[in-house]
Amino acid sequence: MNYKTRKIVLNGLLTALVCIATMVIQIPTPGTNGYINVGDGIIFISSILFGPASGMVAGGIGSALADILSGYSHWALFTLIIKGFEGYLVGILIRNNHTIIKNIFATGIGSLVMITGYFLAGGILNGSFIASAASIPSNIVQGMVSMVIAIVLSNCLSKVSYVKAFKYKAKA
Repeated sequence: MNYKTRKIVLNGLLTALVCIATMVIQIPTPGTNGYINVGDGIIFISSILFGPASGMVAGGIGSALADILSGYSHWALFTLIIKGFEGYLVGILIRNNHTIIKNIFATGIGSLVMITGYFLAGGILNGSFIASAASIPSNIVQGMVSMVIAIVLSNCLSKVSYVKAFKYKAKA
């Protein structure tokens, strides 16, 4: 299988994983009419291991699809933009040289993008930025949990031969 085909298949699988991770573990947050999930962890892993394009595609499309399938379709466009940018930015900050410190920094910035993005989107959807501020604590928890998941798993997965081989071909 050539590199382009492998990249398309990989991005499809990562997108599905983000969607599933977002939908399977949903902790409702009554104050925000939303939910805490671990989909950001998969977005971060996608960005760390496979770069900004994979993080953007998996994050944006996978998360927006989860919103649509979970009954939060009014958030889907905002989610597509926020999570896509989050995945892209983490991938750009990491590049191909990732260390634990760089992973913490990049996923921290990605979490800030998510927190800020949903605060602004909530302000637009609710017509009140004061009401939208109620989402900040739960989004901080979501970001921090996702950071821990992503840093631990991406460190382990980076040792897998498929991931190593894919990164090697991506550089060529």
